[in-house]
Amino acid sequence: MKRCFEGIGLRCFLKDGPMAATQSQKYLLVFDFDETIVNENSDDSVIQAAPEKKLPDSIRQTFQEGFYNEYMQQVLKYLGDQGVKMADFKAVYEKIPLSPGMQELLQFLSKQQNHFEIILISDANMFGIECSLKAAGAYSLFRKIFSNPSSFDKRGYFTLGPYHSHNCPRCPSNMCKQKILTEYLEERAQEGTKFERIFYVGDGANDFCPSMAMKSSDVAFPRKGYPMHQLIQEMEKNQPGAYQATVVPWDSAIEVCSYLQEILKKKC
Repeated sequence: MKRCFEGIGLRCFLKDGPMAATQSQKYLLVFDFDETIVNENSDDSVIQAAPEKKLPDSIRQTFQEGFYNEYMQQVLKYLGDQGVKMADFKAVYEKIPLSPGMQELLQFLSKQQNHFEIILISDANMFGIECSLKAAGAYSLFRKIFSNPSSFDKRGYFTLGPYHSHNCPRCPSNMCKQKILTEYLEERAQEGTKFERIFYVGDGANDFCPSMAMKSSDVAFPRKGYPMHQLIQEMEKNQPGAYQATVVPWDSAIEVCSYLQEILKKKC
């Protein structure tokens, strides 16, 4: 299997001196979670813990476009009523497979942490993401994780809340990833950290919105054929030049890894 080059950080250190690795941390790498880091929608995956691994029609019919968080609250209540406990959810999340090539990309990034500040923005939930990332040995890679708050109440029911409120017409009611990303960049700038470039790895329609705020020097990595990629293609067709970021579609995360490898080679 093709693997990403892992010696770049050491080579830069030897070439430019001990301060080079610290000074080169000017890239922000942003990940989505569902169908990006992992190869499934983790909200759908938890249904594996339900009796007969399916939901009744009465629950499925409560879904409304743009209100997925509210729908999942109903799903989790139903699962709680069926006796599904924390350990059951944890076991499901830990078994969700990584997307193709993602293990290699994460291993590469674990050796390049001087060059990348890595965050995750996801419309899943904090508990599920933490379980999955810890099982993959990748939790420590992320400086910050933004996702919907989740916990287990006194009954042992898995509860879910909205991340925030916003006024973006493109995004679901509970989360606008562009707002999260913009606020994060402002916060880091106030702390004295400005990023040379932003890299965004995603798949969904809600990943298209934050990528719209990126500049021509930034890079969007949409999963090939998924909604984010389709929306970018539509914009490029209907409004040529309106989408600013460089677009690098991927089938395997090794393609993302190879692109980042080339960026670091040029920097060295």
